[in-house]
Amino acid sequence: MSQMPPPIPPQHPNPYAGNPSTMQGQYMQPHRATMVFVLGLLGLLICFICGIVAWVMGSKDLKEIDAGRMDPSGRGLTQAGWILGIIGTVLGGLAFCVVAGYFVLVMSVLGAAAAGGAGASGGGTTP
Repeated sequence: MSQMPPPIPPQHPNPYAGNPSTMQGQYMQPHRATMVFVLGLLGLLICFICGIVAWVMGSKDLKEIDAGRMDPSGRGLTQAGWILGIIGTVLGGLAFCVVAGYFVLVMSVLGAAAAGGAGASGGGTTP
Protein backbone atom coordinates (compact mmCIF):
# COMPACT_ATOMS: atom_id res chain seq x y z
CA MET A 1 0.00 0.00 0.00
CA SER A 2 2.97 2.31 0.06
CA GLN A 3 3.14 2.49 -3.73
CA MET A 4 1.43 5.37 -5.56
CA PRO A 5 -0.74 4.57 -8.57
CA PRO A 6 0.66 5.72 -11.94
CA PRO A 7 -0.45 9.18 -13.07
CA ILE A 8 -3.53 9.36 -15.26
CA PRO A 9 -2.71 10.57 -18.78
CA PRO A 10 -4.59 13.67 -19.87
CA GLN A 11 -7.78 12.95 -21.80
CA HIS A 12 -7.53 16.01 -24.03
CA PRO A 13 -3.94 17.07 -24.58
CA ASN A 14 -3.32 20.70 -25.37
CA PRO A 15 -2.96 20.98 -29.17
CA TYR A 16 -0.80 24.09 -28.80
CA ALA A 17 1.64 22.51 -26.39
CA GLY A 18 4.79 21.48 -28.18
CA ASN A 19 7.57 19.21 -27.13
CA PRO A 20 9.39 21.16 -24.39
CA SER A 21 12.77 19.97 -25.63
CA THR A 22 12.16 21.47 -29.09
CA MET A 23 10.35 24.60 -27.87
CA GLN A 24 13.20 25.89 -25.71
CA GLY A 25 14.47 29.22 -26.95
CA GLN A 26 11.82 29.47 -29.67
CA TYR A 27 10.21 32.90 -29.87
CA MET A 28 6.54 33.12 -30.78
CA GLN A 29 5.42 36.40 -32.34
CA PRO A 30 2.44 38.16 -30.76
CA HIS A 31 -0.73 38.10 -32.85
CA ARG A 32 -2.10 41.19 -34.60
CA ALA A 33 -5.70 40.05 -34.49
CA THR A 34 -7.18 43.32 -33.25
CA MET A 35 -5.45 45.34 -35.96
CA VAL A 36 -6.52 42.91 -38.70
CA PHE A 37 -10.11 42.94 -37.40
CA VAL A 38 -10.30 46.74 -37.20
CA LEU A 39 -8.82 47.11 -40.71
CA GLY A 40 -11.31 44.55 -42.04
CA LEU A 41 -14.20 46.40 -40.41
CA LEU A 42 -12.99 49.74 -41.79
CA GLY A 43 -12.60 48.13 -45.20
CA LEU A 44 -16.19 46.97 -45.08
CA LEU A 45 -17.68 50.23 -43.79
CA ILE A 46 -15.48 53.09 -44.99
CA CYS A 47 -12.61 52.45 -47.41
CA PHE A 48 -11.97 49.26 -49.34
CA ILE A 49 -8.21 49.98 -49.30
CA CYS A 50 -8.26 49.02 -45.60
CA GLY A 51 -9.97 45.80 -46.65
CA ILE A 52 -7.09 44.94 -48.98
CA VAL A 53 -4.60 45.52 -46.16
CA ALA A 54 -6.67 43.35 -43.78
CA TRP A 55 -6.91 40.61 -46.42
CA VAL A 56 -3.12 40.53 -46.93
CA MET A 57 -2.21 40.84 -43.23
CA GLY A 58 -4.82 38.29 -42.16
CA SER A 59 -3.66 35.77 -44.73
CA LYS A 60 -0.03 36.16 -43.66
CA ASP A 61 -0.85 35.95 -39.96
CA LEU A 62 -3.00 32.83 -40.40
CA LYS A 63 -0.09 31.14 -42.20
CA GLU A 64 2.24 32.14 -39.35
CA ILE A 65 -0.21 30.79 -36.76
CA ASP A 66 -0.55 27.51 -38.65
CA ALA A 67 3.24 27.22 -38.85
CA GLY A 68 3.50 27.72 -35.07
CA ARG A 69 5.48 30.96 -35.28
CA MET A 70 2.67 33.25 -34.03
CA ASP A 71 0.52 33.20 -30.90
CA PRO A 72 -2.55 31.09 -31.73
CA SER A 73 -4.84 32.80 -29.23
CA GLY A 74 -5.76 35.45 -31.81
CA ARG A 75 -6.71 33.03 -34.58
CA GLY A 76 -10.48 33.62 -34.39
CA LEU A 77 -10.27 37.40 -34.49
CA THR A 78 -7.63 37.27 -37.22
CA GLN A 79 -9.84 35.02 -39.30
CA ALA A 80 -12.83 37.33 -38.77
CA GLY A 81 -10.78 40.36 -39.87
CA TRP A 82 -9.46 38.43 -42.88
CA ILE A 83 -13.00 37.53 -43.97
CA LEU A 84 -14.21 41.12 -43.44
CA GLY A 85 -11.28 42.31 -45.54
CA ILE A 86 -12.23 39.97 -48.38
CA ILE A 87 -15.89 41.04 -48.26
CA GLY A 88 -14.98 44.75 -48.07
CA THR A 89 -12.58 44.45 -51.00
CA VAL A 90 -15.11 42.62 -53.18
CA LEU A 91 -17.92 45.05 -52.34
CA GLY A 92 -15.62 48.04 -52.87
CA GLY A 93 -14.56 46.69 -56.26
CA LEU A 94 -18.18 46.14 -57.27
CA ALA A 95 -19.11 49.65 -56.13
CA PHE A 96 -16.20 51.06 -58.13
CA CYS A 97 -17.38 49.20 -61.25
CA VAL A 98 -20.96 50.44 -60.80
CA VAL A 99 -19.82 54.07 -60.38
CA ALA A 100 -17.48 53.82 -63.37
CA GLY A 101 -20.27 52.30 -65.49
CA TYR A 102 -22.67 55.04 -64.45
CA PHE A 103 -20.07 57.68 -65.31
CA VAL A 104 -19.54 56.16 -68.79
CA LEU A 105 -23.31 56.00 -69.34
CA VAL A 106 -23.83 59.64 -68.33
CA MET A 107 -20.94 60.81 -70.51
CA SER A 108 -22.25 58.90 -73.52
CA VAL A 109 -25.76 60.32 -73.06
CA LEU A 110 -24.39 63.86 -72.69
CA GLY A 111 -22.18 63.37 -75.73
CA ALA A 112 -25.09 62.10 -77.80
CA ALA A 113 -27.27 64.99 -76.63
CA ALA A 114 -24.57 67.52 -77.52
CA ALA A 115 -24.06 65.99 -80.96
CA GLY A 116 -27.80 65.78 -81.62
CA GLY A 117 -28.38 69.32 -80.42
CA ALA A 118 -25.83 70.81 -82.82
CA GLY A 119 -27.45 69.16 -85.85
CA ALA A 120 -30.98 70.22 -84.91
CA SER A 121 -30.12 73.86 -84.34
CA GLY A 122 -29.64 74.45 -88.05
CA GLY A 123 -26.04 75.46 -87.73
CA GLY A 124 -25.43 74.69 -91.42
CA THR A 125 -26.14 76.94 -94.45
CA THR A 126 -29.41 76.70 -96.40
CA PRO A 127 -29.56 77.13 -100.20
